[in-house]
Amino acid sequence: MTASTQVRPDELLAAAIELARAAAEAEAAPAPIGEHRGAQAGPDDSPGALVAIHFFDCTTASYSGWVWSVALTRLADDDLITIDEVVLQPGDGALLPPPWVPWSERLRPGDLGVGDLLPAESDDARLAPAYTATGDPAVDEVAFELGIGRVRVMSRPGRLDAAQRWHEGDTGPEAPMAKQAPGRCGTCGFYLSLEGSLRAVLGVCGNEYAPSDGRVVTVEFGCGAHSEAVPEPEEAPRAVSYDTESFDTEEFEVLESAEPS
Repeated sequence: MTASTQVRPDELLAAAIELARAAAEAEAAPAPIGEHRGAQAGPDDSPGALVAIHFFDCTTASYSGWVWSVALTRLADDDLITIDEVVLQPGDGALLPPPWVPWSERLRPGDLGVGDLLPAESDDARLAPAYTATGDPAVDEVAFELGIGRVRVMSRPGRLDAAQRWHEGDTGPEAPMAKQAPGRCGTCGFYLSLEGSLRAVLGVCGNEYAPSDGRVVTVEFGCGAHSEAVPEPEEAPRAVSYDTESFDTEEFEVLESAEPS
């Protein structure tokens, strides 16, 4: 923090460095006050009063780059100096906490535990009032015929968001397992299609031996437990051929005679 070059502080207030230091030490105790970093004129919002602000380094390790600012003031026609305020504030390059993020934006999948409540916001774009058309024929038809329904249902943006999230997740077509699978989930006998508008792209795995059993999978996902997977045939033993024309009979007789009887 440097002193202002535009407006010079009152000379009497600028010279009261020790008074400002004592005020800062009273607030910072027991941590010592660091080097004096100058003074600048304070805001001119009190007619007839003069204000100067002194700056001192903060030596507390957890407040790296912060400074103590001490505001001194006096009346223009009086030499009596009073302490206006003492504030710890960030200086150039100060260590600052990250911006505050609302709890609803900090949550991640898996954070919700047993007994925890996660109420949906009243303006959640993923939900729509049940008395309005959802855009999902299966849901709208049933609700219309029965005359009942839930308070809110998933809106079209909500369904698209879920579909996109699952498509890009570990049960989507780009997953390493899908790229090594013998077939796609859409052609597997254990694949259970979802109802409604998501039927064409999503379903649930019903194979208890598959790694995604009971989970939502895309039609383009796949694994080694595909219902039509066929094991690769075992390789037949290779036949060994001999070149009898180049066979050295004399060498064979020598080797045969050398064998113990």
